[in-house]
Amino acid sequence: MAANPKTVMIVEDEPDAAELFAEMMRVSGYRVLKASASALAMRMITEQKPDVIILDIMMPDISGLEILHFMQREADLAKIPVVVVSAKSMPSDVRDGLDAGASIYLTKPVGFADLKSAVERALKDS
Repeated sequence: MAANPKTVMIVEDEPDAAELFAEMMRVSGYRVLKASASALAMRMITEQKPDVIILDIMMPDISGLEILHFMQREADLAKIPVVVVSAKSMPSDVRDGLDAGASIYLTKPVGFADLKSAVERALKDS
């Protein structure tokens, strides 16, 4: 484990998916934060400034796209890379996510290797 591990924040309302993603990131050596609601996520992103965010689009309170728009309006948050992991898989959904500021857009279900690779690529490109 690195002395100062990078922090991955997981914004996912499904508890099983959130814990699966969290465990994937923990075994990859990352520090993990989790938020199951968008309003909480926006507050945590502002306060914690994670190194990378794994974001679901379909959230119960505020869409993940709104979180991306919120981040783009804040200069210090706009630089944080975001990996979207969503069940919304139409080409227009992917385009909307990338246009809103996502670094990478993955569709569910996502495997360990693909998620780990996407997080590493987002961090490297940021």
